[in-house]
Amino acid sequence: MRTPFEQQTLESIRREAVIRPGARVGVAVSGGADSVALLRILEALANELGITLLVAHFNHSLRASESDADATFVEDLAKEFGLRFLQRTENVTAIAQREGWNLEDAGRKLRRRFFEKIVNDGTADQIAVAHTADDQAETLLAHLMRGTGMTGLGGIYPVAVPVVRPLLETRRADLREYLRSLKQDWREDSTNSDTRRMRARVREKLLPIIERDFSPKVVEHLNDLARLAREEDAFWNVFVEDLFLKFAQKTNATVRIAADDLLTPVNIRNAVHDLSRTPGSASTSPLRAVAERLIRRLYEGVRGDCRELSAKHVEEIIHLASASKSGRAVELPGGIIARREFGELVFAHAARHENVAKPNETTADDNTYHFVVKLPLGESTTVAVAKLGKRFSLNLIDWPTSERDTIRDSQALDADLLRSPLILRNWRPGDSYRPRGRREERKLKQMLLAERVPESQRGTWPVLESAGRVVWALGMAPADECSAKAATRKGLLIVEEKA
Repeated sequence: MRTPFEQQTLESIRREAVIRPGARVGVAVSGGADSVALLRILEALANELGITLLVAHFNHSLRASESDADATFVEDLAKEFGLRFLQRTENVTAIAQREGWNLEDAGRKLRRRFFEKIVNDGTADQIAVAHTADDQAETLLAHLMRGTGMTGLGGIYPVAVPVVRPLLETRRADLREYLRSLKQDWREDSTNSDTRRMRARVREKLLPIIERDFSPKVVEHLNDLARLAREEDAFWNVFVEDLFLKFAQKTNATVRIAADDLLTPVNIRNAVHDLSRTPGSASTSPLRAVAERLIRRLYEGVRGDCRELSAKHVEEIIHLASASKSGRAVELPGGIIARREFGELVFAHAARHENVAKPNETTADDNTYHFVVKLPLGESTTVAVAKLGKRFSLNLIDWPTSERDTIRDSQALDADLLRSPLILRNWRPGDSYRPRGRREERKLKQMLLAERVPESQRGTWPVLESAGRVVWALGMAPADECSAKAATRKGLLIVEEKA
């Protein structure tokens, strides 16, 4: 028969859906009270949850014979309940010194690798660890003192695949009381009370003082804050990912975005558009909040994560997008560079940015091409685009034409209005211009949709830039500012041909 405490934990596990029915769950047991309680609870609830268990123990080798005694204790406990026992032993101190890691970080990384191996080998589907509500409160206090943003306020997540945390709503003292009721022993880690470590000082000194002298429910309140922050973070992740897919152009080597799309990714009524942090500026603009998060997603798109990207780096990228000239760049952690290329920002690995930056070279991605056309133009200039299996002839013709050709006239450019650099390239998200006869600019993406251009062809659709502005796109009316008119002397027609 389940105890009231076990029933309460069962309801919490089901409510949070942290453990899947039918899963093979590896229980991470260190030998301490929290992890031993987790094992006893899951063992008692295994049939009800429809799960099978095994025991996983990571030996850090930090306390010599004490560490070995912990391993023996956990192995005996697994045998007592007839559970499979898996152990990995690492010299964490030696590895941390060799890799230049912080000792605590090294322990976390190596333990997580052990867990991931168990899952990747197919031995388990999930790894259950024994973080509690007290651990969550301690984590938030540590983050606040170190400095953190909204993501850091989310603290410890109930699920971080393959790890799950079924006891995140449970107090540490309740787990010990539960073990005493079962007459179950556990091991005490002597390093947990070493107040030279910040986490131990928070646990042993700061949190008890706050509970006693300021707020008896501080742990509950901090856990509520973490939950709300995680909900907020989940919304932002979905929202920003949608913007990333809408505006960013990702290749094997780069991530590109139009500067205007980065600075104004959404149309918010009455929103102030000044994103600077200068005195008197609208530093609380909602557009800035969106832009900052989108920048982190763009950086992640190249590096794979957002580690080390600080608020200062984000500020530099906003300045790059809003006030810098083409060719300027910002160096970012992890060997990443953000570079301004006319109306775009390009994020790339530093080792590759030279190739990305050269306007007459193509990037490594199959969809991109970039060719500089020298001015002044000859009577006929040909640009071969091998990736499309086509070439484009830029033909100068006398203007006005003696033979009226409505279609040809409507697509002609005034050659004398074109400026360097003149670039033939593929379409990029954010491209826009004011077509001939129109009063307002149009997104080229909208024009392609209107012309029923298949999505598979849009990424390679030919575009002509003049001094950083789009003036022509294949099959579309040219930009009004450069289109051939009555006063034109030399017209330019661009003709697509098979290579």
